[in-house]
Amino acid sequence: MTSQSAARPQVGDEVNPKIDPALNSNAEKEPDDWVSGGDPMTGAQASYLKTLSEEWDAPESFETNLTKAEVSKRIDVLKSKRDSVQTDKSR
Repeated sequence: MTSQSAARPQVGDEVNPKIDPALNSNAEKEPDDWVSGGDPMTGAQASYLKTLSEEWDAPESFETNLTKAEVSKRIDVLKSKRDSVQTDKSR
């Protein structure tokens, strides 16, 4: 098959799964279901959790031995606190 005979979608017809994921997509999983959830947290996760824990005066939220899944859950908790405060301020 040559490149000329292959049917290629037009630019406007292309679907980008990062922008428009399928409705039944498993692109977002719970941290406990991650294959790499038991791996040590990444540097980016550590930095973000440290920032959020300082922002919310919650130093107990940051520990150096967390897994990727554990740190993701802690980040989600602190982000939800921030989001709820921002929502309250906008009312």
